[in-house]
Amino acid sequence: MRVLFVYPNTRGLYMVPPAVAILSAILKLEGHECRLFDTTYWDVPDAGVDGEAHKNKNLYIRPYSNPHTVTLKTSDVYEEFNVMVEDFRPELIAVSCTEDIFPFAIKLLRSLRDKHGAKTIIGGIFATFAPHLCIRYPEIDIVCIGEGERALPELCRLMAEGKSYLFVPNLWVKAHGMVQKNPMGKAMDIDQIPLQDLDIFEETRFYKPFDGKVYKTYPVETARGCPFRCTYCNSPDQMDLYANEGDNFFRLKSVENVCKELKHYMSYGAEYMYFWADTFLACPDRYLQELAEMYRSEIGLPFWCQTRPETLTPHRVKLLKDMGCHYIGLGLEHGNPEFRERMLDRRVSDEKIITSLKILNDFGLKYAVNNIIGFPEETRALAFDTIRLNRQINADTRNMYTFTPFHGTKLRDVAVKQGLIDPELIVTSLNQPTVLNMPQFLAHEIEGLRRCFIPYVLLPESRWPEIQKAEALTPEGDAIFEALIEECKMLKYGTEPAIDPQLTC
Repeated sequence: MRVLFVYPNTRGLYMVPPAVAILSAILKLEGHECRLFDTTYWDVPDAGVDGEAHKNKNLYIRPYSNPHTVTLKTSDVYEEFNVMVEDFRPELIAVSCTEDIFPFAIKLLRSLRDKHGAKTIIGGIFATFAPHLCIRYPEIDIVCIGEGERALPELCRLMAEGKSYLFVPNLWVKAHGMVQKNPMGKAMDIDQIPLQDLDIFEETRFYKPFDGKVYKTYPVETARGCPFRCTYCNSPDQMDLYANEGDNFFRLKSVENVCKELKHYMSYGAEYMYFWADTFLACPDRYLQELAEMYRSEIGLPFWCQTRPETLTPHRVKLLKDMGCHYIGLGLEHGNPEFRERMLDRRVSDEKIITSLKILNDFGLKYAVNNIIGFPEETRALAFDTIRLNRQINADTRNMYTFTPFHGTKLRDVAVKQGLIDPELIVTSLNQPTVLNMPQFLAHEIEGLRRCFIPYVLLPESRWPEIQKAEALTPEGDAIFEALIEECKMLKYGTEPAIDPQLTC
């Protein structure tokens, strides 16, 4: 049967979505025909903020030039979607999207003049944790909860055979004016997953910037799930969802199969690898040792990974360095240790964070740190603790995102309980202003402080009164902010950058 994958994406989020690539590979192996409608290169206001442009504007990434020119599509995205459906005549339209892009996905489906009898299924994290919201929309016929590697091919098999798919595990199905809510199936053995289908994507989709340069980049799976319990993340709820079924959602892929996946990408001319595990170093030393030896001897390409400061040791960092690690992303999230433990369930001291990150500096490994502002119960004073912690580390780049109460996170439950958001709210992205209504830390105060994060971290404290003026979301404030960002850009990336003595390591 014919399956049309729909990936409603915003500009700037360039990494190939592994879920679509994996599911397409599985369906093709079973004889189904697959196509993809990917909105990444349309400039559509409905799709939200351009993530890469947002990072550039706020100096969250190193400025770069793109030698692989990407021509943005100027046609009407909704019309093009209709043309593809009319031409391909899919029997199933499979949408994969996050919560913040879900409204755009609905607009795409709603724009269809004729579905030609196609059924629609939606999957992903939002569908998993808010199926009751997704299934309400008349544009959605089926919701997939949890992993789709078993549910989607079973659905397609039954549809192709003209049989009932009402009781497929993991699926909520509309039928006869009711919704059949099926239980979860078992977690997938990730060593049984086929190599990703790369042919479904446009060639330009593989290019992504890192450290001021654009590489042909591929996403590599070493693990699924995360053993940590951060309250702003959906991984703990995913773990609990599968634990209720007697399963463990955290799984490591064998080094042998990681190697096969890496060589698959090398056959497509890979220049860079992107390890997308939530916490790359949430693995035993023996696994990391085996992975490092394989990667160093058989792959040898630069790569990016993300982990937590407390997972870093001199031995592990040396292994990463010897493998050819180019860049690491790390979550600091908040700079007040008491607040970090109580509200975020991050049980690590400032001293441990600073000491761990210095190991990366000692080995000459570049890293970026991620921070969040606007948590429930946060104040301006607490937010400045995050700024002060960042002033004590020598990161290559720093990010500050707005807390977003996504479905499937513990802090969303807190926000609802405290009356900070409507329980039915579908939230926007990390790059958008806060959706929380907090009297002690107003929305415009959060947004102003967020955008001035980099000047506050890089410039001397004697400049803070000037920087505070740039927090004002006014033409005057905007002008001050733009001048400060240009100064910070020269300070950070100029030919002779000045050194702020208050940056302590």
